[in-house]
Amino acid sequence: MILIIYAHPYPRHSHANQRLLQAVKDIPGVEVRALYELYPDFNIDINAEQRALERADMVVLQHPMQWYSLPPLLKLWIDKVLEHGWAYGHEGNALVGKDCLWAVTSGGDEQHFTLGDYPNFAALGQPLQATAIYCGMKWQPYFAVHNTFTCNEPALIAAGEAYRQRLVQYLMEHNEPAAEQESVNG
Repeated sequence: MILIIYAHPYPRHSHANQRLLQAVKDIPGVEVRALYELYPDFNIDINAEQRALERADMVVLQHPMQWYSLPPLLKLWIDKVLEHGWAYGHEGNALVGKDCLWAVTSGGDEQHFTLGDYPNFAALGQPLQATAIYCGMKWQPYFAVHNTFTCNEPALIAAGEAYRQRLVQYLMEHNEPAAEQESVNG
């Protein structure tokens, strides 16, 4: 099962993230947890989130890039849900062996990420990658959609199709029967 942890502070204003979710939400074996809908008061149900993570084979962290970082609720979710003794540390092995995918959108193009000493978009994923690895997860190559402020409808459709294909491919490679049916019906 693929669990998408979706964190967009202003989901009604999102074109790209909403398009990505629409493209994958009907895939059998995909569950979406929209953090800003579930926890508008930032009062995270840690137990519910941990149970959802336990069911997953792959965890997708999907969000818009905000000032070169994560939305605040996703950061809080990581801080609260990935507890010592559960996700890492002594007997903290709940996430060991699970895959982790960073699915991110940015309003600007890749040139916006050439600033500073590490001019590479992938460097912005380093904190998430290190967190995933620290919890024993297998980091997957990221999925990114850039220029979301100016991209047109065909670009959004193509991004959604690419995202869908990425998740269906994962399910197929992990012998999920639902993905095989998706491939046949495709």
